[in-house]
Amino acid sequence: MSTGEAEQDWDEQVVRVLAPNPSPMTLEGTNTYVVAAPGARTAVVIDPGPAGDEHALRVMRATRGRQVELVLLTHGHWDHAEGARAFADTTGAPLAAIDPDLATPGAPALADGGVLAAGGVELTCVATPGHTPDSVSFLLAGRDTIFTGDHVLGRGTSVVMWPEGDMRAYLDSLERVLATGTGRIFPGHGPLVPDARATVTGYLAHRRERETQILAAVAAGDRTAAEVVARIYAAVDPVLHGPAGKSVRAHVVKLLAEGRLAGDVEEFTTAGS
Repeated sequence: MSTGEAEQDWDEQVVRVLAPNPSPMTLEGTNTYVVAAPGARTAVVIDPGPAGDEHALRVMRATRGRQVELVLLTHGHWDHAEGARAFADTTGAPLAAIDPDLATPGAPALADGGVLAAGGVELTCVATPGHTPDSVSFLLAGRDTIFTGDHVLGRGTSVVMWPEGDMRAYLDSLERVLATGTGRIFPGHGPLVPDARATVTGYLAHRRERETQILAAVAAGDRTAAEVVARIYAAVDPVLHGPAGKSVRAHVVKLLAEGRLAGDVEEFTTAGS
């Protein structure tokens, strides 16, 4: 099947269903995953995506007649979670999430290192906060695969937006993904990542480069996030400058906490900066 199709087998145990919500932030759209062992009578659905009957029907079709046994969220952003409660209610499956306000009563807890058995597969929870406080990834046993939500994308780099995003936690979580030793990443947006180590190592290098650029911009006299963005994101589509400014703030908070940058945090984190 071509990468442009809404439903695509990414593994003998995984069908990717692409939500119809493309944008500069969501790339082609949100990836919803249906996970089940061959021959299993039930399935797991990861990130049901935005609300809407069209996408929900595609996800149900991708179960290929299996009953949905468990619904999982990698995090609570609307493009992953907006349709989750309605989907869980329709299928009768428990909805599990780090955020207790999103989970349904009786759903399994998503504890770091915990193993979820459903759909004939085992998924190990890997806490990966940083993009959001409630971000979690799922390692698929025996398939050399991890589902990362927005922690790692299939193309480009994830945005860590202050104050929700925590850059120090994000970088620590990238190291945790490396430590799993998995080879493939099934991301929340974009295509399958065939070389997890190369991609995550590249993410870490990218963030180190951004820190170097921010330190240089401050040394050159920049005193607000907007000034830093204008300097180091000059070649980036201006529609992304708002999120870039929040990412710069997240970097600055980390650098100040580490003592690598001196200055007034308020200058960089004030909404109007």
